[in-house]
Amino acid sequence: MFVAQQLVAVLGRGVVDPDEPLLHADDLGATRGDGVFDAALVVRDENGCTVHHLEAHLARFADSAALLSLPAPDLAAWRELIGEATRAWDVPGEATLKLLWSRGRENSPAEPSGYLTITAVDPAAQVRSRAGISVITCARGHASDAFADAPWLLGGVKSLSYAVNMAARRFAQAQGADDALFVSSDGFLLEGPTAGLIVALDDELVTTPLGATGILPSVTVQVILDAAEAAGVGVRHELVRPEQLRSAQGAWLCSSIKGVLPIVAVDGTPLRHDPAITRTLAASAGF
Repeated sequence: MFVAQQLVAVLGRGVVDPDEPLLHADDLGATRGDGVFDAALVVRDENGCTVHHLEAHLARFADSAALLSLPAPDLAAWRELIGEATRAWDVPGEATLKLLWSRGRENSPAEPSGYLTITAVDPAAQVRSRAGISVITCARGHASDAFADAPWLLGGVKSLSYAVNMAARRFAQAQGADDALFVSSDGFLLEGPTAGLIVALDDELVTTPLGATGILPSVTVQVILDAAEAAGVGVRHELVRPEQLRSAQGAWLCSSIKGVLPIVAVDGTPLRHDPAITRTLAASAGF
């Protein structure tokens, strides 16, 4: 059985014992999910420790904090903490770097809470998921434009409130699938619980529009689309219906940690999958 090793580092303190308690009982990140996070892939090999697309993740981290009206994170301090943590991380292979920034204590004046974790990833699970996943569609409970004039819904924010996302994944797995794929109430595909969506239609790569849909900007999706455009491949931000997947050249859930995962079945229906396309997309994202 795989047991993940973990490192913990606290803003302003550095690396700490991973078993040391960090939060007060009234920390708003824990009691109300009032905070933000971001996650990036860490790879430790013979050349050292590398964080994939770090600056893009830090930019999204800061954007999420601004949209939640949190104090702006000091990105220079976070870079320093990440540097200390990755130098101390000596576990070979892939790991998850997670940055967490909460509003702090509810019942006494305090600064926001900031810390990070690095957690080893099960290599066997990575290999299995990157070979192809099955998904089931799950209703997200709102229309595809629900976030257009509702900033309080926190569209595009990577907040700590991920209970719905995790519940959708558990539901999908209970039905025998690997993951979920959210669908709007007006019948459009949105994103996975922890991944962006790319669909190949008519020799172009299509992804869900941002903004009114409320979906989180995906660092991995953007890196892939930038590489595709540079190679002369057409790219579109367009809403796609589930039935369009049947005629697609391929569909992928794209995650900073899990990589580029080909969807090989949706709601029990097999989908087309070209491993060569998957390898190209994965390589463009650094996997």
